[in-house]
Amino acid sequence: MSVQFSHCVITIIFRCKFWETQVTDKLIAVVDDDASVRSATVDLLTSVGFACEAFESAEDYLQSDALDRTSCLILDVRMPGFSGLQLQRLLTDQRPLVPMIFITSFPNERVRRQAIKGGAICYLPKPYDDEELLRCIRLALATSQPKNH
Repeated sequence: MSVQFSHCVITIIFRCKFWETQVTDKLIAVVDDDASVRSATVDLLTSVGFACEAFESAEDYLQSDALDRTSCLILDVRMPGFSGLQLQRLLTDQRPLVPMIFITSFPNERVRRQAIKGGAICYLPKPYDDEELLRCIRLALATSQPKNH
């Protein structure tokens, strides 16, 4: 019991420390067809101070005003309509590369290599570890081009 409590305290301290160093005006977009994943991801990111917007599909994201404001894109590999890899290719062809983090319930080495080759910062299996996702976001934001807000 005390070990679990200690772990929680350490996690809270880590998140507070992480919050203090965040630039919160950078938008993180989450694209996933699973509502529970979208909600949990947005909850995590807002709890450490990030500005977030969530989208049910790649098409919804592409039609949004968030497209030009995104500093980091977290997206599912498998979705109805455009897949995460298709969205990655489309965005890479049309504009400066937005740092991307792929999340998936179906980890596959071939798909991972393809995502990373296309410029993805990370490729994480679901359920992902919160701290691992936050590490990937730090890496992504370090490489992100400034956006006009």
